[in-house]
Amino acid sequence: MSGVADAVVLDSHGRPIPLSERGPASAWSMISFGFWLFLLSDIVIFASLFATYAVLQKATAGGPSGKDIFELRNVFIETCCLLASSFACGLMLIAAGRRQLRNFYLWAVVTWVLGAAFIGFEVTEFSDLVARGYGPTHSAFLSAFFTLVGTHGCHVTSGLLWLLVMFAQVATLGLRPTVVRRLFCFSLFWHALDLVWIGVFTIVYLGSLHA
Repeated sequence: MSGVADAVVLDSHGRPIPLSERGPASAWSMISFGFWLFLLSDIVIFASLFATYAVLQKATAGGPSGKDIFELRNVFIETCCLLASSFACGLMLIAAGRRQLRNFYLWAVVTWVLGAAFIGFEVTEFSDLVARGYGPTHSAFLSAFFTLVGTHGCHVTSGLLWLLVMFAQVATLGLRPTVVRRLFCFSLFWHALDLVWIGVFTIVYLGSLHA
């Protein structure tokens, strides 16, 4: 039985398939399933943060509400940066799938720069609020706000670091299938953050006008 279990199994290119990748499901199917579970767990986290914010948005402790402190013009520009970054990410993935290395680098750089601009706007907003005395300890409302928006910002920052790692992988390994699959996972993560931010923009910022 051990001889059968240890028999060499070859893929369509005649290369041996590692034991860890054999089974009824392909390695890519298992990776995709695991990554979707990760994204769903992230959505659960953000759902709980949205619920917390909804409960605490009027708990201002006599301080300002969102309508008094949010700069919607800057938030709109910030939102455009992230949405444009998501569009560029889609073009990056298409270029990777077509093995167009130059176009991949172009759209990957655009994705990263726009994502970094988004973080720059967010850090500026947080710094300005803290400088004006409206930090996360000022009220329950601001605690919920900083936690929700800050958690999203941390995810975007981790995405930017992930993209830098993918730059290094493409530079050393090229656009081989395993690298393209990793880029696909990154793309799912980046688009998911866009969806979460649309919720933040609508519920937190636009919602503050009618709170």
